[in-house]
Amino acid sequence: MNDALAIAVIVASTRDGRFAPVVTHWLGKHLAQRDDMTFDVIDLVETPVPQVLPAFGAPPAPETEEMLTMVSPRLNAADAFVIVTPEYNHSYPASLKNAIDWHNEEWHAKPVGFVSYGGISGGLRAVEHLRQVMAELNAMTIRETVSFAGGWQKFGEDGQATDPASDTAAKTMLDQLEWWALALRDARRVRPYAG
Repeated sequence: MNDALAIAVIVASTRDGRFAPVVTHWLGKHLAQRDDMTFDVIDLVETPVPQVLPAFGAPPAPETEEMLTMVSPRLNAADAFVIVTPEYNHSYPASLKNAIDWHNEEWHAKPVGFVSYGGISGGLRAVEHLRQVMAELNAMTIRETVSFAGGWQKFGEDGQATDPASDTAAKTMLDQLEWWALALRDARRVRPYAG
């Protein structure tokens, strides 16, 4: 599809031995089946973001700017985002907050979907915190989420989710993401977002 939506999949966890690649690979298979979307995986291990922000209003240092070129243009080019995140201490990883805080206009008037995993809550407390942050950045969060409680037990050795309801949830979330991404992309083309 020539006008396919560009989806940036942000892998939040940077922990050694992380489970995120399993979940991201599974999500990627769902995205690859769609002819209305292309996707770019932005793994915060492979594309680290600087940890020290410049003084308020000051430009980033040259070496910082160089690191950001691995992430910022890709976020800017996205029509929508899917964040794959675990839950750490009832919230999301610091690596993700850092990546979010380095950017502003890249998030404006774009939808954000979530795939979360963790213990008994399945990462949903992390998602609820992210909704507050994304609202501050003028992004639209998708109501339907994909959540894996006890995530490491929800995938087989082949990397596929063992509960078919997970595949249904992924399709529902991506369908909603598509609707919002098209609506907001069309709106931005007619009138730049006044953020």
